[in-house]
Amino acid sequence: MSERRDTPEQAEFRRHCRRWLAENKPAPPPFRMPIAAIEVMTEEQRRWLCAWQKQCYDAGLVGSDYPKEYGGGGHKGFQAIATQELGRAGVPFMINVIGLGMAAPTILNHGTEEQKRRLLPPLLSGDEIWCQGFSEPNAGSDLAGAQAAAVRDGDHWIINGHKVWTSLAHFASWMIMLTRTSSDDKYKGLTYFIVPIANTPGVTVRPLIKMTGETGFNEVLFEDVRVPDTLRVDAVGKGWTVAMTTLLYERGAAEGAGSGGGASLDDQIKALVALAKRTPRGPGTAWDDAVVRDKVAALAVRAEGLRQNGRRARVEALCDHPMRLPLQQKVLVSELLQDMAGVGVEIAGPWSTLYFGDPNAPDAAHWPHAHMNSYGFTIAAGSNEIQRNILGERVLGLAKSK
Repeated sequence: MSERRDTPEQAEFRRHCRRWLAENKPAPPPFRMPIAAIEVMTEEQRRWLCAWQKQCYDAGLVGSDYPKEYGGGGHKGFQAIATQELGRAGVPFMINVIGLGMAAPTILNHGTEEQKRRLLPPLLSGDEIWCQGFSEPNAGSDLAGAQAAAVRDGDHWIINGHKVWTSLAHFASWMIMLTRTSSDDKYKGLTYFIVPIANTPGVTVRPLIKMTGETGFNEVLFEDVRVPDTLRVDAVGKGWTVAMTTLLYERGAAEGAGSGGGASLDDQIKALVALAKRTPRGPGTAWDDAVVRDKVAALAVRAEGLRQNGRRARVEALCDHPMRLPLQQKVLVSELLQDMAGVGVEIAGPWSTLYFGDPNAPDAAHWPHAHMNSYGFTIAAGSNEIQRNILGERVLGLAKSK
């Protein structure tokens, strides 16, 4: 069976995306661009990236497949094309990555009509930033162990608890949040809420300083925070089911409301080659070292394997299990990025100890920065160890881990 082809309408949309991106690709910003949306730290970065998302939204490249009444383009099968073209053009990423990739599809699938009409348009345009309140201190990757409590009080809920590793909470207007509403059952005692966190009494957002020296992650504390019942998503006790929808999209098993942009794997391979060719090594450069060339070639082979897996995912007959490829891709991409950064540090050698602000730092200190950040990507969306357990148990049918 051949790979799916664009319909005439999709082909015209692809041409529109390419034309628009060629004419509107922004010049480099007056600041160091973060590696990813979850690394956005300053107000200057936020404003610039929000303006870029708004431009893309207005051009129809974000929310393309969402219904028009919820601020979308009202199309079918257009978002994947826009995402592909954004990546191909090498333009900046969308800042509202959690909103677009997780909150929007969750609200679309489980939200009320009122929630969809109020929340989705500013989410898609980037006017309101979202974050995700799943992780908690001492819970590790045990999402069902969430202890942040929501107690009913008439038409409201009172929330107390502590969330952590909350990317973009320092800019977010809203949080998608998993809470415990009953201790009788680990899974059926969970309820899912949309919580306003910007300037909300009882909500405290504290930045966490990473080993890169930057913020981006936060911890968020809730002390008697009142949330109207109208912001509950789905029924009381259905939080685990709703959270699984969020994770389905977070792990890439389905197309969200948009993303794209940022450096591609190909871009990073090319950057490694360029770094090796200008880094002194003995009488020549690092690129003269066969061991270095072999390592870069091995990374390029892995990147090509991931690209082919992406093609395979678009051919229904080649997908024997709905979770296999998304889970594989999450594990393999995060580990490939970590290994790429590691090879970059190795090639740069002692120069990799130079950091931001040092004019002699190769590639403006990208490689040591990416290497330190890469450990977070192998933990995010459920650690890779958890992903391997899920692959073993649910895809390969192995015995459940204890």
